[in-house]
Amino acid sequence: MPDLTLGRYLFERLYQVDVKTIFGLPGDFNLSLLDKIYEVPGMRWAGNANELNAAYAADGYARVKGMACIITTFGVGELSALNGIAGSYAEHVGVLHVVGVPSISSQAKQLLLHHTLGNGDFTVFHRMSANISETTAMVTDIGTAPAEIDRCIRTTYVTQRPVYLGLPANLVDLPVPTHLLETPIDLTLKPNDQEAENEVIETVLELIEEASNPVILADACAGRHDVKVETNKLIDMTQFPAFVTPMGKGTIDERNPRFGGVYVGTLSNENVRNAVESADLILSVGALLSDFNTGSFSYSYKTKNIVEFHSDYIKIRNATFPGVQMKFVLNKLLAVVGSAVKGYTPVPLPPRLTPNEPCPPDTILRQEWMWNEVSKFFRDGDIILTETGTAAFGINQSLFPNNTIGISQVLWGSIGFTGGAVLGASFAAEEIDPSKRVILFIGDGSLQLTVQEISTLIRWDLKPYLFVLNNNGYTIERLIHGPNAGYNAIQPWRHTKLLEAFGANDYENVKITTTGEWQTLTQDKQFNEPSKIRMIEVMLPVMDAPSNLIAQAKLTACINSKK
Repeated sequence: MPDLTLGRYLFERLYQVDVKTIFGLPGDFNLSLLDKIYEVPGMRWAGNANELNAAYAADGYARVKGMACIITTFGVGELSALNGIAGSYAEHVGVLHVVGVPSISSQAKQLLLHHTLGNGDFTVFHRMSANISETTAMVTDIGTAPAEIDRCIRTTYVTQRPVYLGLPANLVDLPVPTHLLETPIDLTLKPNDQEAENEVIETVLELIEEASNPVILADACAGRHDVKVETNKLIDMTQFPAFVTPMGKGTIDERNPRFGGVYVGTLSNENVRNAVESADLILSVGALLSDFNTGSFSYSYKTKNIVEFHSDYIKIRNATFPGVQMKFVLNKLLAVVGSAVKGYTPVPLPPRLTPNEPCPPDTILRQEWMWNEVSKFFRDGDIILTETGTAAFGINQSLFPNNTIGISQVLWGSIGFTGGAVLGASFAAEEIDPSKRVILFIGDGSLQLTVQEISTLIRWDLKPYLFVLNNNGYTIERLIHGPNAGYNAIQPWRHTKLLEAFGANDYENVKITTTGEWQTLTQDKQFNEPSKIRMIEVMLPVMDAPSNLIAQAKLTACINSKK
């Protein structure tokens, strides 16, 4: 069997782990590498508008499919992507960042090449990325290159963190043995230490047996580290009340009769807050306890009986079990938890949020009404993206259908993130099921940072719903500080002209300002089918915001003002 090039080897390996779309931009140090994409049947090159957007798109793709790949060029390209890569690192998203770098001989001679700092240091950008990568590799030996590629792919997938892989331009055309592809990359987790794992399970079972008012709280890493199925089974087997954090929306089935709502500390609905904080046992799955995820760290549990399940450790009360992975623990717990809950009587759940009161159809649309209403538009299997700001907070008032994927960058909070992530999510959805809907809610200010990726959506005939919340500027910033400050203002755009401007042929533009227009649109059967790309401009008052965002903004402003 003939050898294949190192470049093709990379893409064959990525295809084997179900990464079928590659994000990024061309540059002279990666052009020969990019040629190899087209040699792998079923693989495609997305071709983004800029590297930052490409990193956001890769993040969105990885949140749906488990891993993604972005390719940039040395220096100028890779640095442009780093904000997005840092967000993936912070939020546990597996993105392989492949960088085309100058040839080994050029580096050895310290040539004054373009895209360098002009000082002969070819390692500086690699060192920058090392701080926001789980591991890095700069390939210098064709003999060990395939193994390094395999290691990087495995680490990206297993740890759900970015990995940096530098490929010199002179190596990607060199041959490597084809038979190496016959051995799949090992993506399994290493088993837990048996003694530590047994102690964890025994202790958790004891706590469950003793508890009369336990709850389950699911957070972001339940989804990132692939324990959604286990978490939902745990809810069904125990019948414990189950809650999610803002970052955890979509990790458990919210139509489950034991789902109790979204817990955000003091910003929670009062009934939800009381239910969680009065519990005598909290089983916390995949917690990422950032300020916006906890109501500015306002969790106030009454109990010390807290079990934290994490991807690489378990914490029970004040005891930490490093290296004990929740995937194995939850599976083994499911096999034995039935006997521990025999005496448990399910407690009543907090009442669901009351629906909107009927109002005249010409009522001006407001956020509180819209976010209470939007659940009626969602359906099973949707991928729902909510941008930092009003959307990320407003979505907490909604009820997701089953099998929903929620994408929101609550921890890193880079404005404009979802403008790129919607592209990656749309590619991923198309690969999984072309009938799957991708729905974006983004503010008019945020859209201006990453709007170029609408052109890439159109180029690939992808068909998301783009809900642009037009409140004439940065409302979240205005609520925190400077309600009338010029720096929170933006140039108004004619959003319903954007699809045409970016070259769309089959599209739909809608502009709505009233509750009646919202209901007419979202109840329309044709509109509910993802048959074309759609731009929906939602006109809202400037300072209008969901109630929980107003409360969070007050907390943030208070914290920021303290010295």
